[in-house]
Amino acid sequence: MSTSPATLQPAALNKRKTEAAPVKIGMISLGCAKNLVDAEIMLGDAASRGMHITADANDADVLVVNTCAFIDSAKEESIEAILQAHEQRGLRKKPGQKLIVSGCMAQRFSKDLAAEMTEVDAFIGLDQVNKLGEIVEGLMAQPSALHDDGWQPLNLVTRNSTFIPDFDTPRFRLTPSHSAYVKIAEGCNHPCSFCVIPRMRGRHRSRTIASVVAEVRGLVAEGVREINLISQDTTYFGMDHWEERPSATQPVDSTRGPTLAALLRELQNVEGDFWIRLLYTHPAHWSDELIETIAACNKVARYIDMPLQHIHEEMLAGMRRETSRAHIETLIERLRAGIPGLALRTTFIVGFPGETEEHFESLLGFIEKVRFERLGVFTYSREESSRAAKMEGQIPAKVKQARFRKAMRLQQKIAGEIAAAQIGKTMRVLVEKDDMARAEGDAPEVDTQIFLTAPAPAGEFVNVRITGTRVYDLVGEPVL
Repeated sequence: MSTSPATLQPAALNKRKTEAAPVKIGMISLGCAKNLVDAEIMLGDAASRGMHITADANDADVLVVNTCAFIDSAKEESIEAILQAHEQRGLRKKPGQKLIVSGCMAQRFSKDLAAEMTEVDAFIGLDQVNKLGEIVEGLMAQPSALHDDGWQPLNLVTRNSTFIPDFDTPRFRLTPSHSAYVKIAEGCNHPCSFCVIPRMRGRHRSRTIASVVAEVRGLVAEGVREINLISQDTTYFGMDHWEERPSATQPVDSTRGPTLAALLRELQNVEGDFWIRLLYTHPAHWSDELIETIAACNKVARYIDMPLQHIHEEMLAGMRRETSRAHIETLIERLRAGIPGLALRTTFIVGFPGETEEHFESLLGFIEKVRFERLGVFTYSREESSRAAKMEGQIPAKVKQARFRKAMRLQQKIAGEIAAAQIGKTMRVLVEKDDMARAEGDAPEVDTQIFLTAPAPAGEFVNVRITGTRVYDLVGEPVL
């Protein structure tokens, strides 16, 4: 996902007056919702120092490219965005414009990038997201990389990231006014062999329950109708604060300390009409307590995002997923029995090293049997320095793409049947804009939408009668 710069600068953020015109900051944020929150924090810090946020790159004194490095295609997109930003400032004849690169790619590759991409003025890491204003103030006194042939980019990245936001961390939200992401933890402790996120973002570290509740209460007071809880593993929330260290597959248990279940119970008590949505859960940590809590809290959306990655035992072992097929199948049964009306979202990886046709067919059979309401498929990306990158049995790109297409054809058929079954039903939806909405079973950006046959007020909950489908998406008539 590519997020354009914010379009509005709240007046309350511009209290600081200086004789010179305020520095104007532009932002291009790539990648996931967790990266988007980092972008919001960077802009919030800059705005708190009297800087202005602009949507117009032509107008920006400083342009930040917030990069992603999750898979190869994300890295390629990030590099293209950096080079394009540099080229455009030359075409716009803005020799003094500064170019800052942040995000996961900067965190992971800053040393190499600083040597190879002298077009950039500075590289900053994950521990600098709340210091952008200070960095910009220092950078504005330096020559620009655009017109200094001897310029060497500033590499301000620090290793072993430890930063985590708090409820009072300044943020300049880039999402629609009715929906917000709340990062409840940072980092990850899981050893997945295909992933390098723990090396970039560090060990799992949770915020306190009080901190999250305070932030959510403030957002709801501003009119936010959807709170999307995110982290690398939301189900591990709070366990790093326990007196006795939990195991790698510890189920949620509030008798031992703070947990996601305890957080949801506190958020249920926040006054207001809003959804709470759980994203990025891990199958290893689900417990009966967590399932029962979700079922009992009517503000928690009947929606679970739980990336499974594969289902064959040999693939799960190779991926170091810390779960088994039996555990996953039983968990899905428990989730659907314990939370009526639940929409399950998952993602799978095809073409992982050593994946045979038998492994792949096993995955297809599982998808057909479970019939996930929402499902995404990725082709395996060979990530430098990951365990899986060194494995034998790397799958040719052509085979990976063929498996991807076959899996998505199957899911398209399932999704079409699930969508057709909604015709005639009336459901409560959150209106995104006057002709489009999302249901409780649809997260922003990644899931399906409902096209409205008549206008409805954006940012409000309305009832809609489903009248048709568009493959994955629905068509609905507002019920007045």
